[in-house]
Amino acid sequence: MKRVFLLLALTATTPLVLAADDISKVNGSIHTEANASYGDLDTVNGSIQLASGVQVRGVETVNGSIRAEDNVQARAIETVNGGIRAGRNLVLERGLETVNGGIYVDRGSRIGGDIETVNGAIGLVGTQVGGDIETVNGDITVGIDSHVKGGIKVSRPSFNISLTAPRKPRVVIGPNAVVEGALVFEREVTLYVHDTARTGPVSGATAQRFKGESAPR
Repeated sequence: MKRVFLLLALTATTPLVLAADDISKVNGSIHTEANASYGDLDTVNGSIQLASGVQVRGVETVNGSIRAEDNVQARAIETVNGGIRAGRNLVLERGLETVNGGIYVDRGSRIGGDIETVNGAIGLVGTQVGGDIETVNGDITVGIDSHVKGGIKVSRPSFNISLTAPRKPRVVIGPNAVVEGALVFEREVTLYVHDTARTGPVSGATAQRFKGESAPR
């Protein structure tokens, strides 16, 4: 009888053990199963989908988007050419990073490190960020009830060959949001700060205060 119970136990745990392996591809997307555990997930040309409740180490692609459903846990999520969109209660030990693509994180999420883009908007709702938020050309919205323990930086582009005036990034610090660190702007931006929000010192821009749920367009 003990042997039967042992065999049943091994059979029940086998899918989880297999799911804990790394998945690596060159061409192709990666899809995960809800509430499963994985090692590192990486692909070159393809998107990555993280189902609800997935636990994973690293998540990385080069040409593709990354989408995380609710209650995902990971060390870090990175892409180069693609956006990152996370549902509620994402927990990351480190940070989120993309070059060409936007980042959106929903309520109840906790990001341990930095959030970075070059060309892409960053949007947070009810999210805690342990590090900084940085971009070059993207808009930033630290939405309602979000808390950034670091600062915000919008860097000057390294080069600009356009014959037209560059678009000004739009930075919004929303209702009850907190940015503990400095807000540093190396290029011209439009900055809106809600009356109920708190920030560190601002350099390179003048904050426009607003009331209501949304900043002026």
